[in-house]
Amino acid sequence: MNMKYAGVGLVMLAAVFWGITGGIADILMSRGWDPIVISLYRGIIGFICFFTWVLFRFKDNWVRSTSFYIWALLAGVGVAGNFTFYFVSIQASSIAVAVTLMYTAPIFVLLISFILGMERSTWLKWGSIAGVLIGIILLTGAYNMGSLTVNALGVAAGLAAGLSYALFIFGFKNASSLGKPQATLTIAFLAFCIILFIFADMDEAAAVLTSNDTGWFLLLGIVGAGISFILYVIGIRLTTPAKASMVAMVEPVTASLFGVLLLGDHLTFVQLLGMALILVTVTVVSVKTSN
Repeated sequence: MNMKYAGVGLVMLAAVFWGITGGIADILMSRGWDPIVISLYRGIIGFICFFTWVLFRFKDNWVRSTSFYIWALLAGVGVAGNFTFYFVSIQASSIAVAVTLMYTAPIFVLLISFILGMERSTWLKWGSIAGVLIGIILLTGAYNMGSLTVNALGVAAGLAAGLSYALFIFGFKNASSLGKPQATLTIAFLAFCIILFIFADMDEAAAVLTSNDTGWFLLLGIVGAGISFILYVIGIRLTTPAKASMVAMVEPVTASLFGVLLLGDHLTFVQLLGMALILVTVTVVSVKTSN
């Protein structure tokens, strides 16, 4: 029982850190930095953290299983796809559309879990997903169709971000069951960095090193990858993919609170209602996990 709670708690804590990362990325984007360059630095700093961890006990962390490397690489592709498609969706439509579509991920995860026989279909699970999605729609204002810019690219990229999210959940879950968390993260983030190197503007990436925003990039990488993904990979070993994907939905709540507390954003009553709905749903899922 305690182990199940620990798994849910670690995934939730990772999601809180991701929400804070969203706020830091928002600050950097408002200062003119390209989203892909921001993601690249998040990945590079994370990779350095994980690789350093692996080097401490290299022989113990070495894994001979081919399946482990395939799953870890797929997890890296999932993280890269998730970050990149999410930003493309924001640029092509709006943050409300992007967030709502990306958080369709639990539906994909639950469907795949049913097909693979990893989860049993229950009304509670479907109700939890519905609760989280309604909460996100209220929090992001996606219900206000008149103020939304929706186009085919924005919708396609948002759904691709959700599918990528599902891929990285399954990749991390399977890889971490075959090898140590530090080895899983090192391989995944190496793949992530290679993919984003292809898409990033190298001149702008080099400019980061001599800019006044280097501290923000460092904080982004340590909080948004180094600490959060270590918590996530340890947590997901102790819970199921579907529960992990639902519990990680506290991320938009944290990002919104970060905006209110540090960036001077204001929340309406409807947004607060959405936030409460997400938190209540996630709490119910967490409590039921122990049964």
